[in-house]
Amino acid sequence: MTDDDNPSCSDRYTGTYAGLPVAEVPEDEDGPWPDAGSVAWRLSAGWDGSRIAECFDRFFAHVDTAKVTAIVIGAWEDCYSDSSAPIVRRLADEAGRLPELRSLFLGAISSEESEISWIQQSDITPLLEAYPRLERLEVRGGSGLRMRPVRHEALKKLRFESGGLDGSLVRAVAASDLPALEHLELWLGVPEYGGDGNVTDVDPILRGERLPALRHLGLQDSEIQDELAAAVATAPIVARLETLRLSMGVLTDAGAEALLSGQPLTHLRVLDLHHHYMSDEMMRRVTEALPGVEVDVSENEEPDVDEEDGETWRYVAVDE
Repeated sequence: MTDDDNPSCSDRYTGTYAGLPVAEVPEDEDGPWPDAGSVAWRLSAGWDGSRIAECFDRFFAHVDTAKVTAIVIGAWEDCYSDSSAPIVRRLADEAGRLPELRSLFLGAISSEESEISWIQQSDITPLLEAYPRLERLEVRGGSGLRMRPVRHEALKKLRFESGGLDGSLVRAVAASDLPALEHLELWLGVPEYGGDGNVTDVDPILRGERLPALRHLGLQDSEIQDELAAAVATAPIVARLETLRLSMGVLTDAGAEALLSGQPLTHLRVLDLHHHYMSDEMMRRVTEALPGVEVDVSENEEPDVDEEDGETWRYVAVDE
């Protein structure tokens, strides 16, 4: 299994993460224990009812944590009702024992363990403050998720997988100074699951003044995908992007027309529009307009139509 830049489900991180094979913390203290720096360590509650705090205890007791570069946090007990705050606090408190930590995934939880909208997150700002050399932070689940604006000199990749991102979090990201950030991905989601962000919230991101190194941008999984596409069409940051993802949402011909009518996109390496509601003709136009770009227009969805009143419904790829 490979490390996918745009995974649709966090359980892909049971294979590899940050270029390293994922290894569970052994329940048997006698091991075998892999070399500390050769794997991404996955810490989670046990299927036998053991708590994630016990997993942390074994990890710090038996692993040379000074060599650890990547950690994957899986399900904690009652993750659908209890927040990640104790985990964030433990990681922040133990930062001195993890001097080489560069990659962290918080909430790599499969749908069998908890639906994405049920995962209870918390304020992740302490992680960024405690790990000034962290290069990659990924979070799954938007319920209770918070962040304060920060300046972080080392962070290169920031991803939020969610069925609904609170607008305050989007604004905090937009207000953060992240001079090294190359990859930003926001699954904005739907209002029913807390996704109340809007185009105004992402405007500072699209201006790019605080993101001088950004090359890969994803504004995805949104009911306002057409509005986002229209904003992107004139956004200053687009000229320096290599990858643009407006996928997983309800992009229609209107949003695609805005993209085609806006600034040139021929410099892109990838334009990801998968899971959309474009017509066959519009898909053809977009693809033909960008012959040197890898354009993904797969997963052409059909809207649901109420037979009684004719009302049309379109859905994002990930909500609950």
